Amino acid sequence: MASFGMEGKLMAKSRKDQRGRVLRKGESQRSSDGRYVYQYTDGMGKRRSIYARDLMTLREKEKRLARDSMDGLADYVNRRTTLNYVFDRYISTKYDLKEQTKVNYMYTYDHFVRNDIGRLLIKEIRYSDMKKFYLRLLKEKGIKGNTLGNVHCVLHPTFDMAVRDDIIRKNPTDNLMKEFKKMDVYSTGVRHALTSRQQKIFLDYVEADPIFCRWFPILTVLFGTGMRIGECLGLRWEDIDLDNRTIHVNHTLIYREMEDGKCGHSISEPKTKNSNRVIPILNRVAEAFQMEYDYQEEYGFNEDVIDGMEGFVFRNRYGSSFIPQSVNRAIKRICEAYNAQEILDAARERRDPELLPDFSCHHIRHTFCTRLCEAETNLKVIQDIMGHSDIRTTMDIYAEVSEEKKQDVMTALENDSAVFL
Repeated sequence: MASFGMEGKLMAKSRKDQRGRVLRKGESQRSSDGRYVYQYTDGMGKRRSIYARDLMTLREKEKRLARDSMDGLADYVNRRTTLNYVFDRYISTKYDLKEQTKVNYMYTYDHFVRNDIGRLLIKEIRYSDMKKFYLRLLKEKGIKGNTLGNVHCVLHPTFDMAVRDDIIRKNPTDNLMKEFKKMDVYSTGVRHALTSRQQKIFLDYVEADPIFCRWFPILTVLFGTGMRIGECLGLRWEDIDLDNRTIHVNHTLIYREMEDGKCGHSISEPKTKNSNRVIPILNRVAEAFQMEYDYQEEYGFNEDVIDGMEGFVFRNRYGSSFIPQSVNRAIKRICEAYNAQEILDAARERRDPELLPDFSCHHIRHTFCTRLCEAETNLKVIQDIMGHSDIRTTMDIYAEVSEEKKQDVMTALENDSAVFL
């Protein structure tokens, strides 16, 4: 049976359930038991059905199915999704990650993977594809082994999740880093500390320069405490106890993309449980804090209120908190200015110039740890001050310092003529 509408078009007779309610396309009611059925075609072209005891429940299931299809879940289940989707799904499940760690993971993925191999369907990615991708990062992008390790650190668990979800059978990155670490092309890139002489030259130049002198307090604190840059920028005046000469590190300030798509500051827990610590204050660090306080008493204190916290120690020229990149850029400008002047002075004085190397805030932390290792042999004390979660990190730096010390000991031994008389 068919009827004609007002416009003369043929209209199909509506399908109804046993109670006379009009059913939508794909819906039906079984006469045998009265159950409702919704039939649809999945992303692989396979016919599928969902069931419910009543029509309202069936339509709720249809809504969830539509939402799942919109957010890519249907494609995920049917193995028709990209590596990008799987990573985004993986990172959304990592509720236990520190906020800064999550930001770092997302930056690493977006920077190296998303617009490259991330666009491929995950079911089509093989071990050889990942090997070629890693080689391309090392050779063409020129990244170091540590950075490749960071890339692997976000990709391996992403593929692992897909294996556990039965989306792929094997993880194409299994044992891949072991193979790369044996290759000549793999280089970790050693992060060298500044020498005592370079450290003194740098800080003396900053303190005396009329333009860069405003950076002297924060740089002195970094060199004199070994704090991570986020820990330093997150310091509040209440975290500093000048009477007992201690700094309490109990949170970190991070700069990340917020939910509205804009970048801003937020407070996060320290990187690890060992990062919650108390750092003794050296005399020069105490003087730097006092210098910063005196300046802000005259020109105004940091006005930021971030996640309920206020009274931050360091402020930029606008009265707000720094972002880590600003401090690193300042270090680069200072080194460039010093080196340019030192080259001219050395030429005029007919001597070799003492140039400063490129370095960052993390090199400053490494430098402080090196000075600490030069003065202290108790690794647990060093680990506690640095906030290292793994004693092996402390031991690696101590071993590097000890290697240099061996040369000093042998030189001193050779110069002691009484020994070889």
